[in-house]
Amino acid sequence: MGTLGKAIYTVGFWIRETGQAIDRLGCRLQGNYYFHEQLSRHRTLMNIFDKTPIVDKEVFVAPCASIIGDVQVGRGSSIWYGCVLRGDVNSISVGTGTNIQDNSLVHVAKSNLSGKVLATMIGDNVTVGHSAVLHGCTVEDEAFVGMGATLLDGVVVEKHAMVAAGALVRQNTRIPCGEVWGGNPAKFLRKLTNEEIAFISRSATNYTNLAQVHAAENAKPFDEIEFEKALRKKFARKDEEYDAMLGVVREVPPELILPDNVLPNKAQKAP
Repeated sequence: MGTLGKAIYTVGFWIRETGQAIDRLGCRLQGNYYFHEQLSRHRTLMNIFDKTPIVDKEVFVAPCASIIGDVQVGRGSSIWYGCVLRGDVNSISVGTGTNIQDNSLVHVAKSNLSGKVLATMIGDNVTVGHSAVLHGCTVEDEAFVGMGATLLDGVVVEKHAMVAAGALVRQNTRIPCGEVWGGNPAKFLRKLTNEEIAFISRSATNYTNLAQVHAAENAKPFDEIEFEKALRKKFARKDEEYDAMLGVVREVPPELILPDNVLPNKAQKAP
């Protein structure tokens, strides 16, 4: 950030602070009659030092996720609910079509015991399962990290490799292409089948499509959300036997039907 950028940032900061101060003063003047709204300090994208996250416009970032500092996220990727990507003392890069699932943590190492500077690099079409921890490691394209797995500094997961759920992968371990590693500490378990390798790619594609649905839902304005709640209440489905007894045939109202471009496989499954 240059001198002009810093000056603009400082002016913006003081304008916002002044606005908050005026609001607090107005609340005091209103006494017991004021309405006090507690604002959340959470920011989905947050600068740190002079580092700014760079996130492609077609990335889904859940509203309660946090992307902080020197982080780059490529097109079509998704960062799910409760995730934290903290690029404060080093950088994080996430490729295209990758999904980092709920409550996962990605961090970096300024330096480890061997003195190495370790960024975290995650390739294209990678699946990182729920509550995984990735720290100063490299996950290559189309690799799979299972739920609750932990990858420590210097770990390399090669293309088409899989880390089993709950595994603890020790520092500087390399997991070769086409292998499954699991356990604590993680060890070689077996070779992946062709079907399992194909599943890794399908998993990434499925999450890319699912992210579009979540992005559309999170982008809805408040009045549209309330309208849909009323519709769902009005057209709530009853038990099938109950409907048959009454001779009722219930149809989904057109307002609740998702467009085909949100779920591409929808048209194929239709009779």
